[in-house]
Amino acid sequence: MDYVPNTEKESREMLQAIGVKSVDELFQDIPAAKKVKGLLNVSTEMSEVEVTQLLTDLGAKNANAATHAIFLGAGAYNHFTPSAVPYLAFRGEFYTAYTPYQAEVSQGTLRAIFEFQTHITELTGLEVSNASVYDGSTALGETIAGAWQVNQRKQLVISKTVHPHYREVIRTYCWSKGVEVVEVGYKDGKTDWDSLKAVVSDKTSAVMVQSPNFFGCIEEVDQAAEIAHAKGAVLVTTVTEGSSLGLLEAPGKLGADFVVGEGQGFGIPMMYGGPYLGFMATKKEYVRTLPGRLVGKTVDSEGKEGYVMTLQAREQHIRRERSVSNICTNTGLIALMATIYLSLVGRQGLQRVAQQSFQKAHYAHAQLCKIRGVQPLFNQPFYNEFALRVPDAKKASEAMMEAGIIPPLDLGAYYPELKNCLLVCCTEMNSKAQIDHLAKVLEGCR
Repeated sequence: MDYVPNTEKESREMLQAIGVKSVDELFQDIPAAKKVKGLLNVSTEMSEVEVTQLLTDLGAKNANAATHAIFLGAGAYNHFTPSAVPYLAFRGEFYTAYTPYQAEVSQGTLRAIFEFQTHITELTGLEVSNASVYDGSTALGETIAGAWQVNQRKQLVISKTVHPHYREVIRTYCWSKGVEVVEVGYKDGKTDWDSLKAVVSDKTSAVMVQSPNFFGCIEEVDQAAEIAHAKGAVLVTTVTEGSSLGLLEAPGKLGADFVVGEGQGFGIPMMYGGPYLGFMATKKEYVRTLPGRLVGKTVDSEGKEGYVMTLQAREQHIRRERSVSNICTNTGLIALMATIYLSLVGRQGLQRVAQQSFQKAHYAHAQLCKIRGVQPLFNQPFYNEFALRVPDAKKASEAMMEAGIIPPLDLGAYYPELKNCLLVCCTEMNSKAQIDHLAKVLEGCR
């Protein structure tokens, strides 16, 4: 966007209006060691054209989807975004709209949210969905309060195959709510079912698993549901790669009570890590445990179709002690992008995206495993991500970057026992030539 600076007089007036003496006072919570001291290393004699060119040149040094082949996934995925998605989503009537406080004059926004909810319920195999939350980890965290309302228990059991960042968010949520967190290990890339069964008890509020899990392996959601339900707990299944729902059975049909996840794979660019889109769905009987807003469809006094806000279980609309969450704005614009994408590609289109991602990942797996010294880490069915053990992960990653490849994730950074292991990801955007190039580079750096 264009930048028009404030005059010194305007800055003083704004600071005075909010009751602070200086701009530095606004950032006093940031440690001094983390702040830039003095002016930026840019000549004051440079023109706007020269500064723009300087920043363009600096930005060109970044590796991105336009300049490099990407084999990095782990929660953010390089899927194709049809040009119609930003064209429609960034129209003025959508792009400038805020959350619909006056629902009767927000019919376009409400309908878009309603369609989003419809897509999510169809993908997850559950009956109701809310109007989105901030991202996948937030969606998972918000289910803690929902599970508490179902069974009034204060223990959470979560598999270590759930995304490490999501588990970190869960620990933060549980710390603030006084909920005990029990983590269960993995065996051959999937949840250790014997260990899970041993720790789930009548004190357990919810069991949380991910499928495909962080290692890319497909978990037995129905088995997790059986273990959770036997002790009166609810099963929460999270999905970080939304496109997998175009190929795999819906978790709700396998026994999940809540299905939450990240919708970035639905036509939303990676965008340096966000903003992204969290989705939540559950059974109709648990609808009042959902945070945020839900949009319903009805008819008015003249019989005309209309959309309304309903079940707004947040503190702004009901008494604070009765609210499910204090989560504020749904990510409406990003949810709109996902809605447009899913409407454009349809059932068959999403299935083709999933099939291509699946097939290319399996081709890559076969090619890479032919390389001497490279071994598959797990022997499990996988979707579009898989783990490999390599002779030297750091050396391999450096060689890939030099060869124009954004390398797979080094699993040792999150699982110390998996040193020199890489998590490789493929989507429909990876060509056969890119995969063959990846194999050639990895073979050359043994």
